[in-house]
Order: sequence, then structure tokens, then C-alpha cells
Amino acid sequence: MLTRLKVSGFKNLVEVDVRFGPFTCIAGANGVGKSNLLDAISFLSALADRPLVDAALSVRDAGAHSGDIRSLFHRVGGRYGSEMSFEAEMIVPREGLDDLGQKAEAKITFLRYVLALRYRETDDPGLSGGLELLKEELSHIKIGDARRQLAFPHKPSWRNSVITGARRGGYFISTEGEGEALHIKVHQDGGAGRPRLLSAPNLPRTALSAATAAESPTATLARREMQSWRLLQLEPSSLREPDPFTAPARLQPNGAHLPATLYRLAKQNGAGTEAQKAEHAAQIYCDVANRLSELIEDVREVRIDRDEKREILTLTVSGRDGTSYPARALSDGTLRFLALTVLELDPNFGGLLCLEEPENGIHPERIPAMLKLLQDIVTDPDEPVGPNNPLRQAIINTHSPAVVGQVPESSLLSAELKESVRDGRRFRHLTFSCLPDTWRAENGCPVISIGRLLAYLNPMAPAGYSELARSTSQAARSRRVMDRPDLQLNLW
Repeated sequence: MLTRLKVSGFKNLVEVDVRFGPFTCIAGANGVGKSNLLDAISFLSALADRPLVDAALSVRDAGAHSGDIRSLFHRVGGRYGSEMSFEAEMIVPREGLDDLGQKAEAKITFLRYVLALRYRETDDPGLSGGLELLKEELSHIKIGDARRQLAFPHKPSWRNSVITGARRGGYFISTEGEGEALHIKVHQDGGAGRPRLLSAPNLPRTALSAATAAESPTATLARREMQSWRLLQLEPSSLREPDPFTAPARLQPNGAHLPATLYRLAKQNGAGTEAQKAEHAAQIYCDVANRLSELIEDVREVRIDRDEKREILTLTVSGRDGTSYPARALSDGTLRFLALTVLELDPNFGGLLCLEEPENGIHPERIPAMLKLLQDIVTDPDEPVGPNNPLRQAIINTHSPAVVGQVPESSLLSAELKESVRDGRRFRHLTFSCLPDTWRAENGCPVISIGRLLAYLNPMAPAGYSELARSTSQAARSRRVMDRPDLQLNLW
């Protein structure tokens, strides 16, 4: 779980400092660059898994035409900066496996990761430059500081279920020296033994991305956590595709393998009699159908048809009149809603989910159903984390007033461009602000003016609470933006 992120020098993010709770909604006009924060998160995730250059090229629009990764750096006029930095505070899993299938157990689960990169020129003018590590650190955050560092409202039972362990001493990963003598040090978790010394100018990837359970289990689990930060870009064409029997049973970021994933959920109860297995499968399909009926009233059944002759799995939805519709006949919004429903039910899904404009393809009257689903996916900070309350998190962005008006007020971040001056040159960069009297404001987040928010929300037809906007989770029971008394007199 990503609890705080500082970014500077990445695209139009300059000295950005954002705290996150289980659910965050970033709102702003088109073109301000609100997607850049999600791109920064995706970049960090890629750096925990791939070489530096490969991670840079995986970011949207990075060198799309020329292959020049310099486009990731902040630009003022025609001049690019040469350095970027990140600082991420996160809660990591207590246990997990490394790439070799070896078990890793974290010494402590509340960590801070710091990374600084520099653009490196090449001698060949026909080739794009590369990236060079300037700093990499992984350290622990004291359990005694957890209550203050986790600024969002939560109960001690939740905090105690996710933040465990103890650590004496310094870093898991540290940096020393400078220039050609700059080294990244990977320390053993137990503190004994000599740290592994890596020459930073020659590193093709971060030290974290090469962590193993044998040497540094805590760093390994930090890597696993960052790898779980996913940007979902659900493509209707991928969601509509049937799956062969041999397809991976895990939903991909573009929505591929939806039928195989749902089929696996229905069949994964391997214990019990055949009747019990059939009952489990029927319950899974029923749960999906019930959730989908919140979006589309005319839904009786959702199932996976297994074609033994062609060896394919097809997702099918049946209406109340018995008419069946395969995935290829469903609307884009329905397919995206189905994909998120499957993620909610999947016990193997964890980590951070980033999603852009979840309202796409959804009728305005059904937006509360989408928001309720997203908030039901994430962890409930009022209950201990466990099988029925997995450690999940969601960050969405939107430019829809209908979404902004109905999200919990404490979840809202407004993205705007601000003009600043550096070295005598004016430039615009992305800033984030929140509503007054929320936990974000109490922890130093700049406050958006009510007048600016009113201009964003109007016009909006008044509406009472919908039952679909209610949930058993504390996050979804929170007062919506549009229900604030300081907005009510001016909004309608």
C-alpha cells in the first residue's frame, strides 16, 4: 500500500508531495497532466521489475517518436532537466516469494524508498541517452511513528494488522560516495556480514529490482509491493475476447483473460464433494450477476461457457427474459464494470490499482454503482486486514463533475497547473489541493477554494442519496463532496 509519494523532476511534477488513503480520486480539467502522477507510480513499479531504460520506455508517450527517454524529465521551454527524484512510503506484505520461489519474510513492513536518477548523454549523437542512478535507499519507518505517518482515518486494529516487525540499525539499501566512486550498498537483513557493494554508474537496473530472499528478504517484499502497483487500461477489445483453455487465469492490465480469471474463481474451490464445488461455482457467478445488476437492471445470470470442441471459454450474460449475450455484444462500460467486479472477488488480487476515468461508458445515473464498487474493492481501515479485508488500494482520476460530486469528500484531490519561476524562467507545474476540514488538509495539503470547486461542479442536477452510494465500509459512508453544507447553498 502506497501511503505517501514525493516526486520532483518527472514530467510536470515539481516538488509534489501527496498522501494516499485506501481510496483517492484525482480530479482536474483535460490537459493539466493529472495522469502524470499515475505515470510516476507506474514508472516506480516498472523500475522494481525491469532495467532502467526498459522501465523508462514503458511509461506512456516516453520517446514515442524518437525513443528519447528525456521526455520523462521536467521541461522548461525547450530545456529539459537532467535529474528526477522519488520518495515513496509504503506498507509491504509480511511474507512472499522471490523470483526463485524462495520464501521471504520482512523484518518490518513499513518502509521508505528513495530513488534519484540522472539523464546520461551518449557520445554518439545518433543515439538516445540513458539513465544513471544517483541515489537509492530503502529504510524502515518506526512503528511508533506509524500513527502519525498514516494520516488517513483508521482504527488501531487495522494498523496493527499491517504494520509489524522491528528493525535495529540503519538501511536495507543505502548510497555512499560520489561521482565514479558512487556505490549502492545492499545490506543483509540481520545486520551481520558485509554489505554487497555495487558501482552506481555501471548499474543497468535498481538494486531493489535484483533483491533476493536469501540476501535481503525485506527489500524483496518491497519489490513485490511495488510490482503490484498497476495501471489498469481496460480495453474493450481485450475484454471481449474469449480465452483458450490454456490462457493465464489472471486479469491483465488491458483486461485480457477476463473469462479465464472468472472461470478460475468459480473452480478454485478444490476441496469438497462435486455438489459442494458446484455450489461454490454457482455462488461466484451469482455474486457477479448481483453486482452487475446494480449497473444494469436486466441481468439474471453471468456465467462462463466452456466449449469443449473449440477449447475456449466465453463470458456470457443472460437477461431476465432468458436471452444470452456473449462478451462481444456487451457495452464498453458493462465490460469494465465486470472486470472490476472480478477483481473484487479475486483473493489473489492485491496492491494498488490505478484507473483513469472509470465513468467512461457509464450512464450518469449509474456512476454511484461504479464508485461503490471501487470503494468496496479497497481495504476497510476500520477492520483488521485478513481474507475478508485484503490490503488493496485504488487511485482514480477523472474530469467528470458527476464523479467529483459523489466521491467521499476526504478522498478528493484537485489537480491544477500553477505558474512558478526558476532561474529567471517561468514554467507551469502540476499541484494538488484538497477540501478544507478533511484529514488531508489537517496534514498540510493545500486547500482548494470553494469558488473554484463550485465552478467545476456546476451545473449539476440535485439528487438525493442513492442506495447504491451506501456501503458497509466506512470509506463509502463518508459524506460526499456535493453534500457539504458550504456547497449546498451555492450549488443548486
